[in-house]
Amino acid sequence: MGAQWKAKGREAAANAKGRIFTKLSKEIIVAARAGADPDMNPRLRLAVEQAKKASMPRETIERTIKKGAGLLDTGAAYEKLIYEGFAPHRVPVIVECLTDNANRTASNIRVLFRKGQLGALGSVSWDFDHLGMIEASPESPGADAELAAIEAGASDLEPADDGATLFLTEPTDMDAVCRALPAYGFVVRSAQLGYRPKNPVTLGDAERAEVEAFLESVDEDDDVQNVFAGLAG
Repeated sequence: MGAQWKAKGREAAANAKGRIFTKLSKEIIVAARAGADPDMNPRLRLAVEQAKKASMPRETIERTIKKGAGLLDTGAAYEKLIYEGFAPHRVPVIVECLTDNANRTASNIRVLFRKGQLGALGSVSWDFDHLGMIEASPESPGADAELAAIEAGASDLEPADDGATLFLTEPTDMDAVCRALPAYGFVVRSAQLGYRPKNPVTLGDAERAEVEAFLESVDEDDDVQNVFAGLAG
């Protein structure tokens, strides 16, 4: 599996939606620094599309864009931090954070990694490919994922959940592939830059459950945006 690890068994739906909105708002704010027009700012366009798919209110999206672009009171300034290390059973992990307090985030990450091992930058990233990851669903049963990947310019593809396909791209090609896929019968569900493990670790059920519990605890931290793990299956 090359997609981002996805936490399972969330708490109450309202709390889960609140965390999702917080993460989406941070991404919009950071993306809008490069311009408030989504048509001229690919990162912002993708962030806004993700927010719409998550049912974030239009007024909230517009206000968040203005905040990021400096058109309203600036509020928090978010900094991107990346942490690398290992979950239990030596499963490599990359954690992306957006934070307004780097000291708080570093302290929280150290606590969260007590059941694993926190490493230095570069300690596990060499074992991942940095790629564009586009999850898209066919509009009709006849849509050909392999043809769509070739014609849209994706570098690879693999099955995703619920009959969808994960299209993999070079980071610089992700926006162009997102724009091209609908012409070949696919609706884009999500798109992000992420890390795909080169040598995912296979574990038994008990060990896997322990790793997933660790990953979920990391993902639930307010400063954590994305968690990528080299876990097979």
